[in-house]
Amino acid sequence: MARDGSLPTGRLGRVVRLAGVGARAGASLLLSKGGGDAAEYAAEVLGTLRGLAAKVGQTLSYVDGLVPEAQRENYEKALGKLRDATPRSAPEAVRRVLEEELGAPVERLFASFDERPFASASIGQVHRATLADGRAVAVKVQHPGIASAVESDLENAGVMEGLVSTLAPKGMNAKAAYDEVAARFREELDYELEAERQAFFARLHTGDARIRIPEVIRERSSRRVLTSELVEGLSYDAAIAAPEADRRAWAETLWRFVFKGNLVGGMFNADPHPGNYLFGPDGRVTFLDFGCVQPIGPERLPAARAMHLAALHRDEATFAAECARLLGTHGGEYGTRAVAYSRRCFEPMFGSPFHITRDFTTSLVTELRALKRFFWAKDNSFVMLPPAMLFLNRLQFGFYSVLARLDVKVDYASVEHAFMSEAGLV
Repeated sequence: MARDGSLPTGRLGRVVRLAGVGARAGASLLLSKGGGDAAEYAAEVLGTLRGLAAKVGQTLSYVDGLVPEAQRENYEKALGKLRDATPRSAPEAVRRVLEEELGAPVERLFASFDERPFASASIGQVHRATLADGRAVAVKVQHPGIASAVESDLENAGVMEGLVSTLAPKGMNAKAAYDEVAARFREELDYELEAERQAFFARLHTGDARIRIPEVIRERSSRRVLTSELVEGLSYDAAIAAPEADRRAWAETLWRFVFKGNLVGGMFNADPHPGNYLFGPDGRVTFLDFGCVQPIGPERLPAARAMHLAALHRDEATFAAECARLLGTHGGEYGTRAVAYSRRCFEPMFGSPFHITRDFTTSLVTELRALKRFFWAKDNSFVMLPPAMLFLNRLQFGFYSVLARLDVKVDYASVEHAFMSEAGLV
């Protein structure tokens, strides 16, 4: 993959490049029929495009069930490079963004600043730096031109359909779904909003020795620059090769972070890809990147909590009733199947201790796709999924895929009972 290069921002230029990897509606955006060479080419093009095109590639690199089994190994290996190594923006362009955003020369802003980024992703890249007081920090700078590139992708039906198809089955109001995707990804361009959300999650998990969220350095942050304390840790690839006891402790921490955020904080971080975690001793995990965060509105939070409590108590009847309330179903074949599908998603709670495997996650993706046939249900039982649930699907499949590679049996119900009790919800 090219390490430096200009970012194509125009809609036509981006469409032409996507056409080179067989871009068309749905997740088939990336799935040309070739082998390793085709996968490498797809990674190269999507990395160069960055923006939403790279996000599709990132998602397909680790979520089980989205890539056909025969092609999975090639695409996961190639597209995995997009998780933290998209092409870098030129040093002089990064310097311009920093100085425009923070209003001073780089040498006055930082005691030291490494022009070589140690990570580069779909929206920005991250540099090591030190402050005048000696603190080591990570400086995330948006790729110059990325806002225009994202808008070009949002206007490209092929890219948008590819994004939506990785998040939801057929049967969701197309315009509402696209609007939801567009809103979340436009928010990712606002690092001031991300800083607020990062601080929110830090407050929510204050005092938890296993959950670490880097402190935001407000005076060195703006809409296109986000400076946080620099944190070190093991990568996800190193974590999945660690001893079983370590992997189990990390899986417990991940579950606590995700579902405490959902059920206690009423917010979930909807971008669970493996590059957003750093792993440490004693089950400690550092959580990075709070750009894609979905609020859980008051119209859904009570039902979501009730479903989790029902799972904790293994109360099938209450779970089914609350699930129907959350989904807005009203009986019929679709209603029955939709509730049954949701119950399968909750098996790690009902069946705790539970071993989330890649086969289990793949089966959930396959079963969700199968629900699309009820779009034509003769008993008129089909109901549109609320657009706000798009990113819940992204979290569910992405998060389970992350846990599956840790490859351990975990008592998720005990983890959840602990933080629900702390919050007075049990």
